[in-house]
Amino acid sequence: MSQATSELPTWDLDSIFPGFASEKFRSTWSQAASQLQDLQDFIRTHCGSEGAADRGTFEALIARLNAFGETFWPLYAYVLMRVDADSSDALAQAKLSELELLYLEYQKLRPRLQRWLARLDAEAVQAGDYRILIEEAKVLSQHMMSEAEEVLASELSLSGGRAWVKLHGNLTSQIGAVLNGEELPISAVRNLAMHPDEAVRKAAYEAELAAWKANEIALSAALNGYKGEVSTLNRKRGWEDDLAPALFENRISRRTLDALQQVMVQSFPHWRRYFASKARALGKERLDWWDLFAPVGLPGQSPKKWSWEEGRRFIVEHLSGFSPAAADLAERAYAERWMDAPPRKGKVGGAYCTPVGQGRSRILLNHEDSFESLSTLAHELGHAYHNYCLREVPYLLRQEPMTLAETASIMNETVVGEAALRVLPPADQLGVLEGGLQSAAQVIVDIHSRFLFEQAVFARRRERELSADEFCQLMLEAQQATYGEALASYHPYMWAVKGHYYGANFYNFPYAFGLLFGLALYRRYQEEGQGFVARYDALLASVGKYPAEQLAARFGFDLESEEFWQGGMEVLLERIARFQALLG
Repeated sequence: MSQATSELPTWDLDSIFPGFASEKFRSTWSQAASQLQDLQDFIRTHCGSEGAADRGTFEALIARLNAFGETFWPLYAYVLMRVDADSSDALAQAKLSELELLYLEYQKLRPRLQRWLARLDAEAVQAGDYRILIEEAKVLSQHMMSEAEEVLASELSLSGGRAWVKLHGNLTSQIGAVLNGEELPISAVRNLAMHPDEAVRKAAYEAELAAWKANEIALSAALNGYKGEVSTLNRKRGWEDDLAPALFENRISRRTLDALQQVMVQSFPHWRRYFASKARALGKERLDWWDLFAPVGLPGQSPKKWSWEEGRRFIVEHLSGFSPAAADLAERAYAERWMDAPPRKGKVGGAYCTPVGQGRSRILLNHEDSFESLSTLAHELGHAYHNYCLREVPYLLRQEPMTLAETASIMNETVVGEAALRVLPPADQLGVLEGGLQSAAQVIVDIHSRFLFEQAVFARRRERELSADEFCQLMLEAQQATYGEALASYHPYMWAVKGHYYGANFYNFPYAFGLLFGLALYRRYQEEGQGFVARYDALLASVGKYPAEQLAARFGFDLESEEFWQGGMEVLLERIARFQALLG
């Protein structure tokens, strides 16, 4: 059995804001509204088509944008965390709606703001690190509707795309699945995919599918609504396809994505051999979907259980060998209760880390006593360390693309995983290695299935809405294209599970980018030793200042080259070979 959820920590939100009625919350809200009003007045006065495009105006604008961001986003993070921790919290839901209306007023400034920035000469205004804002504005200005249309699109988003996103989040956090006559939170049922007993895993899988099917009408409406809005706006804004704005937002070229995905696809035969080896270890000819996260051990050996405290000691100890600063930050996160660990009904699934200002973070988990959960926590603590490294960077230059947002998390995860492979006995090493390969297979194989699925959805959605059955069919086709014959069964409702399809677009390849980029940095650390860590910290602090290719070039990496990505993939292929050797 897993560690009792009552023994797992819940996060401290009171140190951010001690409730909605507190003076601190109300004054911060008032400050954000006042800063927004000042920003609105400034942009309307100085940033019109006739406004002066000079250095003084630029610097005054940047100061106001930074000030608003610093005030608004901790406020938003607090309210959203209240909702994510308990979607039945009606007051938190109401506050979130009010805050979204406030932010809408900021979004309505975007068309005029971007067009004014596009007029600037970065050298003339001495933009410095803010050059990227001007360069990106020049691209965005070519993909914008009229100001009136852009403002209308922003206003409609709350009752359109954002409403569908909210529906998915609220509904999926409340869904329960019936297992052995007991209704459990869907997140707890999904965690049973890691149970050592196949009968339990299969029953959980079947209960989960039944739960998704029971809610498929609302969930398919949400996916149709969100993707339909996005695709319509992409066409109106003149993007060449629905992938193009995702590439722009992630600050990578299409050639970089092509090189990355080519290496991913070339690796599939190796992953299918891994799946075949795992199937043999489980006494099966082929894996079923419910076996993907099944623990594998040597004969007579049970998977090691990791208590919360044991995981804490392990993470801090081994991070300290890589970066004392990262270890200190982890200790602080534990001591100050940055984590909300137990799964429960009403809480969103998955895991994430969000900044709350001044280099601090909060981490949401759905924890259980496996090494995979320990690895997830190390991953999220990497995000927290990244937020800490950005603590002195102005708000506008902390906005890293998703591709680079995974850098520190992958580094943490790799440091902790490699430590486990060094210090644990062979029987436990196999479980750790297999857990790491489970995760990597998701990022390389499953992520590509998600990319193929989303491509197909956008192509079909341009013509009409899709039924739940059609979403399921497209998902099965995408999974069959990537997993191939390695699996005997699949998961047709994965489109309902993954919130990334609803709140973002093509939030799949950035994970693969992040994994292989992070592994390349880890290999560089192995070559250079502790001298690398200072440069690593500097890289983390610079992720909002450069396109990904330019940032990587500072480390001598060519992201448009398949050779670069193959270097990261080799680390994973070596682990597959080691896994097969341990199994004998």
